[in-house]
Parts: sequence; C-alpha cells; structure tokens
Amino acid sequence: MNEPMIYEVRKPNHIDPIKRYPAIFLMHGMGSNERNMLSLLDGLEEQFYIFSIRGHLNQPPGYAYFTIQGYGKPHRDVFDEAITRLSSFIDYTIEQYNIDTNNLFLLGFSQGAILSETLALTLVNKIKGIVALSGYIPAFVKEEYTIKKVTDLSVFISHGKHDQVLPYEWGVESKEYFEQLGARVTFRSYEEPHAVSLQNQQDLINWIVKLKEE
Repeated sequence: MNEPMIYEVRKPNHIDPIKRYPAIFLMHGMGSNERNMLSLLDGLEEQFYIFSIRGHLNQPPGYAYFTIQGYGKPHRDVFDEAITRLSSFIDYTIEQYNIDTNNLFLLGFSQGAILSETLALTLVNKIKGIVALSGYIPAFVKEEYTIKKVTDLSVFISHGKHDQVLPYEWGVESKEYFEQLGARVTFRSYEEPHAVSLQNQQDLINWIVKLKEE
C-alpha cells in the first residue's frame, strides 16, 4: 500500500521485531503542520509509535485537512475525503509497522480534534481511545454518518474556557454526546484560550499511559 499521507514518526530506539507496540496518531490544527504536535508527547516515544500526520491541503503558513464554509461548518465533500484518507493511513501503518491493533489512540487539536472525534464514531472497533483538544462534532456527522457502538471507547475531551476560536460550549456538547452514546468520557476544562496548557498536556499524557495499561 502506498503512503496515503505525509507524516513523521517517532518510535522506540530499540524495536523488538516480535513485539507489538501501541500507537498514537496526531492531527494538527488549521495552518499548522506535522511537526507542531510532536512535542506534546515528548518522552512517550519509547512506549509508543507516534505518527504525526500532515493535512493534505495547503493552508499557509502550513496545512489543513478540510476547509470550512461557515462557522462550525466544514465543507462536507472535503471533510469526507479527509476521513477517508486518515482511515486509509491508519490501515497503512498497521501493515507497515509492528503495531498493537488493540492499543490505537487518536490525538488532535482543533481541526485534528474534530477529526479524532469523527473517526472515533466511525472506526470505533479499531480505536481504544481518543484525545480531543478544543474541537467539536459537525452536525452532519451526528445526523448523517453511520455512528457505531462506542461503549468500549475511552474519550478525553478538553477545552479552554476562554477559547476565542471554537466556543467552550462546543466542547461540553461533545462530552455530552459521547456520554449519551455510552463512551467512557473524561472531560477537563482549563482557564485558557484556544491552546494547550502545560497542565492539559500532563493530564492527557497521564490519561493515555494509564489507559494503555488497561
């Protein structure tokens, strides 16, 4: 299978060829790139494969995964293509790397969080947990996508109370939506704008490491 997207990978220094390793897939925000998110998980590369994925659309000064037609409204066709590409990328990494398919995590910020939440609803049989930092679930995903059973899914959602880009209430709505579907949800709020604080970073790392051991 050809590489479906451009990415950077971090991995343990000494790979045991007969061992399978958990994996985290990182998705950045609009106008960013695949290197921006890696520092969030500094130190975890000895335990995980970490794949940081570049959005396939040019969005100066960086890239994006989809475009928007209005506030909180992605262009449906472009969004659908992003979901297809990212799903294919996960399949590609499973073929190419020593990945433990029972320990797959998604982590995204802003656009990446929106995609992480959507992928969790559609690929739930493949995903153990997601971290959604300052995102939301598009209305057409809730209304028109085929939503799968998520009772075995673990979800970490965080949002800044002073987010000036995506309202804090949208994070609360995502929390409530996943709860209604029966997912195991951890919700954290921070006195922050549209950003990831050091406390937020530490909380999500602790959550991922703990969940990996379950």
